[in-house]
Amino acid sequence: MISWFFVSLVVTILLTPGPTNTLLASSGVQVGVRKSLLLIPAEAIGYIIAISAWGLLIGTVSTTLPLLPTLLKLLSAAYITFLAIKLWRTADQKVTLNQSTIRPKELLYATLLNPKALLFASAIFPASSWTNQEIYLTHMSTFVGLIIPIAMFWIVVGAALATHKVGWLSQAKLQRAASIVLVSFAIPISYSALSKL
Repeated sequence: MISWFFVSLVVTILLTPGPTNTLLASSGVQVGVRKSLLLIPAEAIGYIIAISAWGLLIGTVSTTLPLLPTLLKLLSAAYITFLAIKLWRTADQKVTLNQSTIRPKELLYATLLNPKALLFASAIFPASSWTNQEIYLTHMSTFVGLIIPIAMFWIVVGAALATHKVGWLSQAKLQRAASIVLVSFAIPISYSALSKL
């Protein structure tokens, strides 16, 4: 059973500006929505590989180091807080979206190296995902299903920013809203980890 907490955390973190989302928005600016949609499978594959690798590592090591999942949750909460502060502080800085044309290979590599994958594996996916195939498949398929509309959102945001027709849509507003939501999720993750000490 998928919890709403899992879905809301995944949506919030996937919506947060980062390397993958910047590339998606850049592609929307450069080549438009239709051609940029070809990047979405690369993002999905990158996250599946990275989250699964981190999850298997955590699942294997946590049997000999039982405090590891708790420590990783605390580190994830700290990372979310750091990300929230960074987003708030840089909200007024201009993001350069004029990069060379983004190909699926570049997006795949950016996603494989995205620190969000460790965050998803250590704090968002349930620990049982790494020991129970059915739970893993249920959560991973939900995750991939959420990637598609969120990736499309970032592509459309890039395309909209390129046209300068949407006056209310700004990078600063998006970043500040994401910052507040991230802090609201860092608190229960920290509490969950500390309650197990």
